[in-house]
Amino acid sequence: MATDIERFIEAEGRQEQVTEIQRRIEAEGIQYLYCQFVSVTGRIMGKGIPAKHFGTIANKGFQLVYGSTANLFVDRHGRYIGYGPESRELVGVAETETFCKLPWDPKTARVFCTLFRGREEEVDGGMFLTSDCRGNLRRIHNAFEEKFGLHLRAGTEPEMMWLKADADGKPTVEGMTKPNCYHIDQFAELQPLIHRVVEYSEAMGLDMIQGDHEDAPGQLELNFNFDRAELTADRLTTYRQICKQVGRELGAFPCFMPKPFMGVSANGCHHNISLWTGEPDGGGENKFMPEGDNPRIPGAIGMKAIGGIMEHLGALTCLGSPTVNSYRRLWDTGFWAPVFADWGFQNRTTALRISAPGRFEYRSVDSAVNPYLSFAGLLKAMEDGLDRNLDPGPPEERNIYEAMEEGKEVKKIPMNLGEALDALRADEVVKSALPNEMFKVFEHYKRDEWERFMHTVTDWDVEEYLDILP
Repeated sequence: MATDIERFIEAEGRQEQVTEIQRRIEAEGIQYLYCQFVSVTGRIMGKGIPAKHFGTIANKGFQLVYGSTANLFVDRHGRYIGYGPESRELVGVAETETFCKLPWDPKTARVFCTLFRGREEEVDGGMFLTSDCRGNLRRIHNAFEEKFGLHLRAGTEPEMMWLKADADGKPTVEGMTKPNCYHIDQFAELQPLIHRVVEYSEAMGLDMIQGDHEDAPGQLELNFNFDRAELTADRLTTYRQICKQVGRELGAFPCFMPKPFMGVSANGCHHNISLWTGEPDGGGENKFMPEGDNPRIPGAIGMKAIGGIMEHLGALTCLGSPTVNSYRRLWDTGFWAPVFADWGFQNRTTALRISAPGRFEYRSVDSAVNPYLSFAGLLKAMEDGLDRNLDPGPPEERNIYEAMEEGKEVKKIPMNLGEALDALRADEVVKSALPNEMFKVFEHYKRDEWERFMHTVTDWDVEEYLDILP
């Protein structure tokens, strides 16, 4: 019986693609290649190789320790997260369709890789590695499409802040512009950065469509067009890489920390989602569109999908707001953060809003998100909604705070990382978006992050309690 790695390498037409890339490498003078994958926290990991060896990476792959899927990070007890030093090595095999020359360094290209277990392993040798979040999303999405004849199209709103750098090139906690939301003058101050980000993004396949200055110091949101979930996740990852490169070139620091400043908005990364039939380039039908007389209420599939998301919102929050700092966004009130587990039409005080007919804006997600995990979680939640015909109830049209004053009972989403981790552990549906070793790695990493925070004495502690008695 063929293994996953054998089927992957021997897929129809793949060898012709490998040959074409080898021709391009020689013709275009490409000398170096980043073979990359994405870790549990969304970091870009991998190896660099001379491009002349692309054929080896495409047909045999490269080896790297399993712990690289967890940033090769140790917990507060000194144990490697997810995998110990005795673990075998993964095999990363190039995905030919992701080969792309870097516009800022035309002698270098990048290629994403799918991860497998070692061929020689006694158990599941040569099979897909389940701590590969990119591979998991693709497989989960394919299974969802096979079951329902629907696929997830998604767009993101990647807010981030451009910070000033000091004389040594280190980032400061000072934005490059004033916190004036939607002001063109502040947008213009960042235009050199914007032009270069857009130029590089377009060169790497992102269809840039719009942007604005948001309401925090140096805060930008530059949007690219929506697509299938796994393509959008790759493009968000690429966008982050591009911003880092532009920061190096122009002496600025692109900050994707959710909440670096108090008293102004945090960095969100709202997911705009819809379920479609057909292929993205062949039309298809948006099944979230209204079907009845009310243009604000989605059709039956859309309502069940909302029902699934509302049912599993606690666990989903752990994937969309994955850091200790993420929850500062929820506690610093007054900035439209989605604290309450409800939904509505054009209602920014709820965790999910109908932002336009046929499109849902999932708001319980911030700039630190690993999109491969959040999209996989949303797929599993919506699958449960469709399977069980879950009814989300009527949309909340009022400001949620005013509705509560009028007596409405509304649950909050988890308000710290510890609560969110508990919600995830208790939710078998969303846990299935992190199959097998993926959940073990994620929980170990994030539980340790929460424990490290809880045992740390902060400046606030000292200021608040140093002179507590007598």
